[in-house]
Amino acid sequence: MDILNAIVTLLNFVVIPAAAYGAQLALGALGVTLIYGILRFSNFAHGDTMAFGTALVILVTWALQAVGISLTPLPTALLALPIGIALTALFVLGTDRVVYRFYRKKRSAPIILVMASVGVMFIMNGLTRIIPNIGVREIRFDDGARFLISVQDFKAWTGLNEGLSLRVSQALTLIVTALCCWALFRFLNRTRSGKAMRAYSDNEDLALLSGINPEQVVRLTWIIATALAVTAGTLYGLDKSFKAFNYFQILLPIFAAAIVGGLGNPLGAVAGGFIVAFSEVAVTYPWKKVANYLGFQPEGLLQLLSTEYKFAVSFVILIVVLLFR
Repeated sequence: MDILNAIVTLLNFVVIPAAAYGAQLALGALGVTLIYGILRFSNFAHGDTMAFGTALVILVTWALQAVGISLTPLPTALLALPIGIALTALFVLGTDRVVYRFYRKKRSAPIILVMASVGVMFIMNGLTRIIPNIGVREIRFDDGARFLISVQDFKAWTGLNEGLSLRVSQALTLIVTALCCWALFRFLNRTRSGKAMRAYSDNEDLALLSGINPEQVVRLTWIIATALAVTAGTLYGLDKSFKAFNYFQILLPIFAAAIVGGLGNPLGAVAGGFIVAFSEVAVTYPWKKVANYLGFQPEGLLQLLSTEYKFAVSFVILIVVLLFR
């Protein structure tokens, strides 16, 4: 029984939260690695694109709820998500036309585009905060059923001391991420537009000689990256809560995930997201309860770092990977 309690504790506090968080990071890292692989610069505005898009999803969610439209037992935000993606994609395409297109035509060095993206980041950061009813406060918008499995029900079913909970938002995150990854990889490998994007990424000059329209590739890249960003941001907000500054902070683990997997490598970005997430959760989780169930009696909490330092784990991973690669 003690071993089962240890396994349940591990699942409840490490495996399930880390898997959901890893899926959110994977979607974010996919957007970053697509932009880097095709447009050839690191987009520092990606985190605030997530925040801006999620804020729009929240507004649309509230509008749907106000007229009595819901998706019970699932969150209404799923209905609002396509609208939020479309609105954010229009804004991002406008930003590309106003900002990035000029430097792209001049064939500016990647660092110039990176610095331009920093400027866009601050603009989007400010815009998100001045959206009516959004601001800087913490917002919960996860209506519908809350748990697929609750602690009380699990204890009653199993008779164990430890309970297991699985929130709808966590299960939804894993399912939506799996579907998005499947659709993206199928698109890149099976469709003509996806193959054009891969060709443009491999050799831009040869792709242009082959008749590929570069502006079409650029637009498609921005739309897909935006869709991934808004989906990741919405899932992150449903799982935890929405606060604009949190999306600025999450940019570090997203970049760490993309770099661990190899920038420009979509499959690596997905793997990197889960590696970073499990590293953060494992290092900041107090393992004392698990150790007790396994027959050990540690004096301390067996917690390497406080949860306040979880982003330090991403930073260390990022630095180590950059040093060795």
